[in-house]
Amino acid sequence: MMDFLEEPIPGVGTYDDFNTIDWVREKSRDRDRHREITNKSKESTWALIHSVSDAFSGWLLMLLIGLLSGSLAGLIDISAHWMTDLKEGICKGGFWFNHEHCCWNSDHVTFEDRDKCPEWNSWSQLIISTDEGAFAYIVNYFMYVLWALLFAFLAVSLVKVFAPYACGSGIPEIKTILSGFIIRGYLGKWTLIIKTITLVLAVSSGLSLGKEGPLVHVACCCGNILCHCFNKYRKNEAKRREVSYYFPLKTLWRSFFAALVAAFTLRSINPFGNSRLVLFYVEFHTPWHLFELVPFILLGIFGGLWGALFIRTNIAWCRKRKTTQLGKYPVIEVLIVTAITAILAFPNEYTRMSTSELISELFNDCGLLDSSKLCDYENRFNTSKGSDLPDRPAGLGVYTAMWQLALTLILKIVITIFTFGMKIPSGLFIPSMAVGAIAGRLLGVGMEQLAYYHHDWAIFNSWCSQGADCITPGLYAMVGAAACLGGVTRMTVSLVVIMFELTGGLEYIVPLMAAAMTSKWVADALGREGIYDAHIRLNGYPFLEAKEEFAHKTLAMDVMKPRRNDPLLTVLTQDSMTVEDVETIINETTYSGFPVVVSRESQRLVGFVLRRDLIISIENARKKQDGIVSTSIIYFTEHSPPMPPYTPPTLKLRNILDLSPFTVTDLTPMEIVVDIFRKLGLRQCLVTHNGRLLGIITKKDVLKHIAQMANQDPDSILFN
Repeated sequence: MMDFLEEPIPGVGTYDDFNTIDWVREKSRDRDRHREITNKSKESTWALIHSVSDAFSGWLLMLLIGLLSGSLAGLIDISAHWMTDLKEGICKGGFWFNHEHCCWNSDHVTFEDRDKCPEWNSWSQLIISTDEGAFAYIVNYFMYVLWALLFAFLAVSLVKVFAPYACGSGIPEIKTILSGFIIRGYLGKWTLIIKTITLVLAVSSGLSLGKEGPLVHVACCCGNILCHCFNKYRKNEAKRREVSYYFPLKTLWRSFFAALVAAFTLRSINPFGNSRLVLFYVEFHTPWHLFELVPFILLGIFGGLWGALFIRTNIAWCRKRKTTQLGKYPVIEVLIVTAITAILAFPNEYTRMSTSELISELFNDCGLLDSSKLCDYENRFNTSKGSDLPDRPAGLGVYTAMWQLALTLILKIVITIFTFGMKIPSGLFIPSMAVGAIAGRLLGVGMEQLAYYHHDWAIFNSWCSQGADCITPGLYAMVGAAACLGGVTRMTVSLVVIMFELTGGLEYIVPLMAAAMTSKWVADALGREGIYDAHIRLNGYPFLEAKEEFAHKTLAMDVMKPRRNDPLLTVLTQDSMTVEDVETIINETTYSGFPVVVSRESQRLVGFVLRRDLIISIENARKKQDGIVSTSIIYFTEHSPPMPPYTPPTLKLRNILDLSPFTVTDLTPMEIVVDIFRKLGLRQCLVTHNGRLLGIITKKDVLKHIAQMANQDPDSILFN
C-alpha cells in the first residue's frame, strides 16, 4: 500500500465557496508551520534569515496596506469633490480643478462672494453666456440632473458588468467574512478596482449615500490582495482574519500601525485642503451647560427613533427588491432614484450641495467671517468679543435656512431608505449623520433663540445672561449626528471615537456619550438589530453575533441532526468501504464533511473528513497511484492488515482525517454549545453518548435554532 499523501496535494485543506473555515484546524496548521520554521532556524544561517523575515512579514504587510489604503482614500476624496462640482460648472483655468481650488488663486474674488470667481463658469455661462434669468436656471438645472444620471448610470453599469460584489457598503459581508465565511472574489482585485471607480461616481451623482462604509470594503480588498504576497497569509484562511472571533494582541498593534501609516499617507495627500486629518474639523469656544443634557437626550431619542424606522423600512424595501421583479432591473432602479433625488435636490441649496459639505456647514460655529445664511443674525457685527459672537436674534437668512433645512431633513429621511442597498457602492455613515446634524442644528437654533428672548427663565437665568454666548447650535448638530448614526448602527464607544476622529472635538465627550447611549437604548427597545446585522440576516449569511446572550434551556440533542424519525447519520467506516462506496455517498449527498467511525455497528468515533478533501484526494489517487479502481478499499487507519494476493491496491487517506474533531454529549446545554461555536469559530461539532456517535451540529443548525427561539424564520439562514 502506498501513502501518496505524504506530499501535499494542491487543494486539500482548502474550502469551497460560501462555506465556513475551520478556525481550530487553521490555527493548528499555523502553529505547526511556525514550529517547523523555529526548529529549522537553528540549523543554518539561511534558515535563520527565513525565520526573521517570516516574523517581520506581518509588519511589512501592515505598512503596505496602510500606504495603499491611505492613497486610495485620498484619491477617492479628491476625485469625488471634483466630480461633484462638475455637475454645476467647470474651471476655465484647468478642468481638473474643483470649484474651491479654481477660485483659490483668483485675483477677482471678494469676501462676500468668495465662492464666485471669473475662472469658474456655470454650465449656463458656458452654453448661453449668462448666469442670470429663468432660462439660465433651467439650463443649470438640466445639466445638474444630466450629470447626476450619467454618473449613476456609469456606476451601476460598471458594477453589473465587471464586479457585482462592488455594490452596497460591504460592511455586512466584511463582518461575515472576518468571522470565517468564504465569499470568493468579494475581496479580489476586480472588486477593488471597480469599487474605487464606482464609489467616486456614486458619491458624485448626488445620491443620499456616503463613502465611509465602502472605504472599509476597499481597505479590506487591499489587505486581502497584499496578503497573497506572503506565504503564511496566502495559505492560511485564519491568519487573514485575526480580527473577529480571534483577536490576538499582536493584531491590535499591527492594526494600529496600519492605521498610522494610512493616516500619514492621507495627511501627505491632504484631500480636504485644510492640512487636517479630520473630515469635519470643529472648534467650539463655548462650554456646554448641565441643563443642555436635556436637549442632547432628546436628540438621542430622535436618533433612536430614526434608526429603528430606517432599519425596518429599508429592510422591508430590500426584501421586496430581492423577492420581486424589482431586483431584476438594477440599472432602471438606480436611474429612477437618481432622477428623483436630483430633481428634488437642485432647488434647495442644502440638498444640492454634497452631504459632506452640508454636515460641515451644520457643524460650523458662526463667527464674524461667516457668510452662510445659517449665520445671518441681526446686529452681527456689533460685538466687542473678538471672534466669539453672543446669542443674538435670528435674521431673515436664518429663518430661510430653517425651512430649507426642514425640507432637506424630510428628503434625506425618505430618499435614504430607497438608496441604501441599491446595486452601487453606498455607505450609510454620512447620510445618517446628515439627518442627525440637520435635526440638531434646528434644535440648536431654537434653543439659542429661546435663551435670547427668555434669558430670565429659571432654566437660563443661572448660567445665561443677556448678551452672553450661551448656546452653540453647531454642537447640537454634532450631537444629533452621533445620535442618528448610533441609532442606525447601534454603536456606542466606537461611535464616540469615530466622532472624535471626524471632528476633532474632544471636549464634548459627555454630550456625545449621552446622545449615543440614549439613541441605542431607544432603538434597542424597538428592535435589537443594527442595520448591518439586519442585512446579514436578510442575506442569510452565517454570522454568529457574539454580543447576544442565548438564554433558552434546550439541549444539544434537540438541535443535532438527525432528529427522531430522520434517516440515520451518513458516516464513513475506517477500514471497510471501497472507493465506489465513498463516491456514491459523495454523489448522493451535499454534506460538507463526514464523520468516520470504527464500524456501523459500534458507531465509535474515529475522526471527521471534509467532502472537498475526499474528492480531491480520490481524484489525485486515480491519476497518480497505479491500480486504484472502484473496488479499492479506503483506509483511515494508521496501519492496514495484509491483503490477499491479486486484490486491488488500497488507498490510505489517514492524512486528511481530523483525528480530534470537537465533540459534545447529547445532554450538553445549547447555551454552552452556542458559546463554544462563538469563541472557537467552529463550523461543526459532533454529538456523542457514552462514546458512540449520535449526530452532528453545524453552524447553520445553531443559527437556525437561535432564529427559531427568537420567533424568526429559520429558513432565512442559507449558508453554513
